[in-house]
Amino acid sequence: MYYDELKTFVTLAEVKNFTKTAETLLMSQPSVSLHIKNLEKEFQTQLFLRSPKYLKITPTGQILYDRAKQMITIYEQTRQDILEHHNTIKGELKIGASFTIGEYILPSLLFDLQKDYPELELQVIIGNTEEIVEFVRLYQVDIGLIEGQTNEKEVSVHPFMEDELFIVSATNHKLASKDEVTVADLQNQAWVSREVGSGTREYLNHVIRSNGLKVKSLLTISSNQGIKETIINGLGLSLLSRSVIERDVQHGNLSVIKLKNQSFIRTLSYVYSPIMQDKKNVKTFTGALKKKWPNSGYKVK
Repeated sequence: MYYDELKTFVTLAEVKNFTKTAETLLMSQPSVSLHIKNLEKEFQTQLFLRSPKYLKITPTGQILYDRAKQMITIYEQTRQDILEHHNTIKGELKIGASFTIGEYILPSLLFDLQKDYPELELQVIIGNTEEIVEFVRLYQVDIGLIEGQTNEKEVSVHPFMEDELFIVSATNHKLASKDEVTVADLQNQAWVSREVGSGTREYLNHVIRSNGLKVKSLLTISSNQGIKETIINGLGLSLLSRSVIERDVQHGNLSVIKLKNQSFIRTLSYVYSPIMQDKKNVKTFTGALKKKWPNSGYKVK
């Protein structure tokens, strides 16, 4: 397509002056003449009648003028459509998320993403932190969200928010009536926790070790909801994220047990393989994360 030549021709037909056409298009006058000559050769017709006093478009020139206006418009719209196509966020994004994040924190972000990018096809795989890191390493997901730590050197780790955990019990547990408890009160208690490989289990292990707690029994359940139901039925204590217990505490199903002079804060992170860093949909997702939780000091409310 003779886009530049057609643009020159249309401009000349409208201003009817070679010098003004050259000035308008920021080109030399000989270039204007060459463009018109190329078109006349292509269409095998004379496009303008020239004299020292006037420049007049010919009947065939008028035909080309009408078509050229259409062709230029179609060309520019096509270029814009292609540009928008490349910049449109669409296609597939596979997200791996640990249980707490995937079940209680991620859904609100997915809602925002679906609203802002309706053509983006989202897939979420939920597992524990260890599993999600492995999914990322093996490219089974584009990006992962984890609540634990990882020493995996093949993935890049970036914190995106802070999460507070609480010790919880049934409302009729003997510790539930206390305003706060001491480490001594937590000795020889029954605990219910997530499985090995879970970020929540890892954090509970840290709390037990750092406080020198003796554990009466430890029941493992690979489900936050399963843990809550077990606790509600009176079987021990658990350490769970605020996001997991918030509704149950509000509805009076669980009680928070406050440990004197201690709080439990951990960092939630997103992880990806370096090869995924510049993938458009991954960058869109991390941008949405940063927008929703603009700094790592944010706590789940």
